[in-house]
Amino acid sequence: MPNISRRAEATPESPIRRLAPYADAAKARGTQVYHLNIGQPDVEAPKEFWDSIKGIKDPIVAYTNSAGNIGLRQAAVEHYKEKGIDITVDQIFVTTAGSEAIIFAMLACLNEGDEVIVPEPMYANYIGFAAIAGIKCVPITTKIEDNYALPSVAEFAKRITPKTKAILICNPNNPTGTVYGRGQLEGLRELALKHDLFIFADEVYHEFNYTGVPVPSVLNLQGLESNVVAIDSVSKKFSLCGARVGFFMCRNPEVFHSAVKFAQARLSPPAIEQVGVEAALRHTPRAYFESMKSEYMDRRDLLVRKLRQLNGVVVPEVNGAFYAMVRLPIDDCDRFCKWLLEEFSFEGKTVMLAPGTGFYETDGLGKDEVRIAYVYRCEELAKALDVLAQGLSVYPGRTCEQALPLHN
Repeated sequence: MPNISRRAEATPESPIRRLAPYADAAKARGTQVYHLNIGQPDVEAPKEFWDSIKGIKDPIVAYTNSAGNIGLRQAAVEHYKEKGIDITVDQIFVTTAGSEAIIFAMLACLNEGDEVIVPEPMYANYIGFAAIAGIKCVPITTKIEDNYALPSVAEFAKRITPKTKAILICNPNNPTGTVYGRGQLEGLRELALKHDLFIFADEVYHEFNYTGVPVPSVLNLQGLESNVVAIDSVSKKFSLCGARVGFFMCRNPEVFHSAVKFAQARLSPPAIEQVGVEAALRHTPRAYFESMKSEYMDRRDLLVRKLRQLNGVVVPEVNGAFYAMVRLPIDDCDRFCKWLLEEFSFEGKTVMLAPGTGFYETDGLGKDEVRIAYVYRCEELAKALDVLAQGLSVYPGRTCEQALPLHN
């Protein structure tokens, strides 16, 4: 029997999805499962998206331009200009969600064996994307005691080798909810210029910033025009995860056109969804985003308050996105998350969490951490957290009750 590829062996299972069979089995037993494992918003997508989709009259769903419909790209340019980001239609193309944009950035800018420095805990799929591209994720560890703050430029510099070609950040951050400010981004800018590195910035959660201080896009950092690739998606900002529409933005013509060749190889992004997204970008009122942001801030506040009432649970500051990376008094997060689905229920309910180990590249880290996505409205979220509290109280592998102080 032929062997599978080294690339396949190196690609990990997703901590967000790998427990799905256990959740399905729990549901089959009649147990209600609260899905706190995945960033699937429950906020309704804009009416403008659906009205535009319903208005499609063409009986044929044809290929689009490999770079996406020009109308959508123009709408995106106008959308980003309103946010203070000045790009042109020949500096942005449409991808099959943000995930494809990240893979294209890696493929266009790095060779096999090259390295990209990534703060950990990181969005778990970065590790998989790197494996697909044949490159190495070099982690730089952030700590819950420091609210997962971005390490100093000096710490980044220690990890630079002749194979280092890029730094990848997510801001606001998934999975930690941390927001990186202008000063931190300027530090990375200086490092990138000094060592001639690319900066890949996953800015999918740009609308979900609760600090009251604007989060600058890396596209607005002066002098980095040739070094930056910014990634965005409509999955979260418009609650359109299944539409699979994202954007690749870059002012470096050589990088841009190289990435477009990969887009041509996969033919085109989704056709019908592009029509709806163009309408959403052009016509969704600002009040939609303001209401959504307010809703998630309420959920964040509820999550932090309830979890901090539990003995042994460490909850850092959560300033963005809609996730929290928390420390639990448990022996092993993978065992605990599986136990919740296989062996535990409270009043016919249980919770599904994402084990923290899958968000680290460094072996052994995250064993007592989980990522929680606060994607339910407050009433349901409160019920889910009560179920989690009950689970923690009876889990056989519960450990010490002592919570560690956070550095504020």
